[in-house]
Amino acid sequence: MTTQPSRPASTPAPKDTARAALLEALLSMQSPEEMEAFLADLCTPAELRAFTERWQVARLLDGGGKSYREIAAEAEASPTTVVRVARYLKDMPHQGYRIALDRLSSAD
Repeated sequence: MTTQPSRPASTPAPKDTARAALLEALLSMQSPEEMEAFLADLCTPAELRAFTERWQVARLLDGGGKSYREIAAEAEASPTTVVRVARYLKDMPHQGYRIALDRLSSAD
């Protein structure tokens, strides 16, 4: 049985380095048009539709006043997607949706 040499704790795993490179590329976009072009190259049409759907669900959930069923119908999303986005908005530690929603609402 061969064991792989352990990597020093300070050396990021290749996957982490690749993710960091992707984040840098996303952050380098300077306009909505540049971001649109990059995402069109990076993602399949189905992936972009899924991202758009989830973001619309997050915005509708944040707006309040609508049932999950109403949100699913308006966003043309499944109830499962609405529940999943709601869970991420409320319970998950990342709070990525919350950060974006708050920043965009304060920019208005």
